[in-house]
Amino acid sequence: MVNFKIDNPTTVHFGKDVMNELGKTVALYGKKVMLVYGKGSIKSNGIYDITISQLNSFGAEVVEFSGIKPNPLVDDVNEAAELGRKEKVDVILAVGGGSVIDSAKVIAVSIPMQTSAWRVMIKLDTPKKAIPLVAVLTLAATGTEMNPFAVLQNEEANKKIGFGHRLMYPKHSFLDPQNTFSVSKNYTAYGIVDLMAHCMENYFGKGEATLSDRFVFSILNEAVAYGPKLLSNLQDYDLRAKIMYAATMALNGLTAYGRESGDWGVHDIGHTLSVLFDTPHGASLSVGYPAWLKVLKERMPDRIAELGNAVFDVKTADETIASLEHFFKSVGSPISLKEAGISSEKKPLILDTMIKNKVRGGNYKLSEEDLKLLVDYMDQN
Repeated sequence: MVNFKIDNPTTVHFGKDVMNELGKTVALYGKKVMLVYGKGSIKSNGIYDITISQLNSFGAEVVEFSGIKPNPLVDDVNEAAELGRKEKVDVILAVGGGSVIDSAKVIAVSIPMQTSAWRVMIKLDTPKKAIPLVAVLTLAATGTEMNPFAVLQNEEANKKIGFGHRLMYPKHSFLDPQNTFSVSKNYTAYGIVDLMAHCMENYFGKGEATLSDRFVFSILNEAVAYGPKLLSNLQDYDLRAKIMYAATMALNGLTAYGRESGDWGVHDIGHTLSVLFDTPHGASLSVGYPAWLKVLKERMPDRIAELGNAVFDVKTADETIASLEHFFKSVGSPISLKEAGISSEKKPLILDTMIKNKVRGGNYKLSEEDLKLLVDYMDQN
């Protein structure tokens, strides 16, 4: 087990009606607030009105930036950062899922740098300071509410990549499971897949950390036990809370302590599908993970089998992969290109883009032959 440091500066407000504390919390950082959100669902489900009421409670001056897409674009982040500079905002309030909060993180470090967001993402410019960020989570999936990472898509470069910096931790994150009641069945399922993928990316990473393995197994067991129940009753507060809690714990460092790194190869695979076909993130992962495991099962059969035994009560790598496919399919997330609405004719494009964007993975490196086999596996189910 390698040395590690635990230092997570995000204060999480979790539970029913924690939004009542939002106004006084945002006020700690200033009065001029940039409110960042997506395409408007928060207006139809009432979260926008609650948010504005909280901001009005301390006389905030609100600057709005809306329209963040589910696969967030660097161009939107640049536009929002320019608005933030012009308006000289004191604090950013991100209300939404992973795409909104990820975008707000990069906006927060881009504003004081006077630089483009993509230069931050590709590490040409290093953040030195950030506008304080407060987040209100409306979709349990990415874990972005308690970590310093963000993923953005650059359509011109045909790339979707991640970046992290300590300055990108939210100061506070508000997690009320009631705010996820309006999330559709399919996106609830994609969120369950996403949190499971985060656990597995760390589990298949480099280094031995048995307690972190047990954290992984526990979070995966929560998802497997309660995910299907939630999909049968989307208005159940306790089930929404269980999945929201699991998603936050899956990517706040808990599953990574003691390891040298995660693998993250499947996320790179998923990003390829998203940048090419606008595939929802969770759906891209349910297509990619079983195929990735099939490619690598001869290199780590015992590791795969250990996970299968702990989560699905099976004994072999093949049984583990089959169980994972069955679970993804049972919650309505695609496990093949066809199920994701992608034609077999696109296989050469997918392979070429993976090669161009250097999809390799971390702990288990993928060769071009591996990638070709992987694309074939994604097309088989």
